[in-house]
Formats: sequence, C-alpha cells, structure tokens
Amino acid sequence: MPVTVLDPKTALIVIDLQQGILAYPLVHSADDVLEKSVALANAFRARNLPVVLVNVAGGAPGRNEQPPRASSFPPGWADLAPAIDTGTHDHKVTKKTWGAFTGTDLNEYLTGQGVTQVVLCGIATSIGVESTARQAHELGFHVTIATDAMTDMNADAHVNSVTRIFPRLGETGTVDEILACLEQDGGRK
Repeated sequence: MPVTVLDPKTALIVIDLQQGILAYPLVHSADDVLEKSVALANAFRARNLPVVLVNVAGGAPGRNEQPPRASSFPPGWADLAPAIDTGTHDHKVTKKTWGAFTGTDLNEYLTGQGVTQVVLCGIATSIGVESTARQAHELGFHVTIATDAMTDMNADAHVNSVTRIFPRLGETGTVDEILACLEQDGGRK
C-alpha cells in the first residue's frame, strides 16, 4: 500500500548511515541509499520537522550464533556520513542494540516534540530499520518506511522485511511518494 498521508508532526529517523556500515558489502548501492536519505532529511529540515540521526556504537551483550565481533571498532567507524550529518537542529542518537529506542532517549525526544508519525530509512533493512520500525509501532507511532532509501547485507532478508514485515507495521513507499505527501498541504491532512 502506498503512503497515504503524513501527520502534521512527522519525524524522519535515519538509521546507521555511518562510515563503518556504509563500507559493508550491500545489496543496493550505498551511495543511492545515502542520496535518497539526504533528500528526505533536507525536505524534513526545510519544513522544520524533526530529523533523527542514529548511529550504532556497540552491540547487545547477549549470546548468539554469529562469530564474535571485535571488542572495539576502528576510528571513525561510527561517524555519520558527512552528507547526512548537516542539520544543526537534528537529534542524534547512539544505540548499542538493533533498535533505536532501546536504551536511548528517542521515545522521550519524539513525544516531547509532539511527534505522532515516523518515516524510516537507512541500513540495514532487516536489522536496524526493522527493529526500530517494530519498536515505533509498539509505542503507538504511525510508521512509514522509505523502501528505496534502505538496503541490507542480505537480499533475502531485505525482501522479507519490505514485503512481509513492513506492511504489517505501517505504510511503505518510495522517497518520491513520501516527498509528494510532504508537498501536499505541507504533509498535513
């Protein structure tokens, strides 16, 4: 289902567009994801709507079956891509889990700003984006996912999130569709 409307107070949440993750082997072009995410961020900033820039600088402590990660990241790994990190009023969130709400001030920030809807983009579709979308949905936010402004390290995981998970959490659409909603009455209906 395409995006139908954006609430008067919608925030953009950009997930993990940081140096270390942008260097991973990805299914879609990192440059394309970054370009489309920047377009969304600039449109939200132009309308004085909140932009949240999320990066990850650690991991949850629980055991899993994946090989252990390095105990520390190389210098600059968690730094946001300069192209996205330009808004002086953007809210920055550093997470240590997949979802941007756990252990951060994100929910308090959004509710304090009167936000009722979030638009999500970033990397990785099936990890940070999906986890944050699930958390936002559980917290009662309307959720919109910019499906062409995200990618994953695994094509099957990306397709599963976009086609099976996201439609159950909110509305999905392209960056152009989301920008058209912003243009329509300032994104307010």
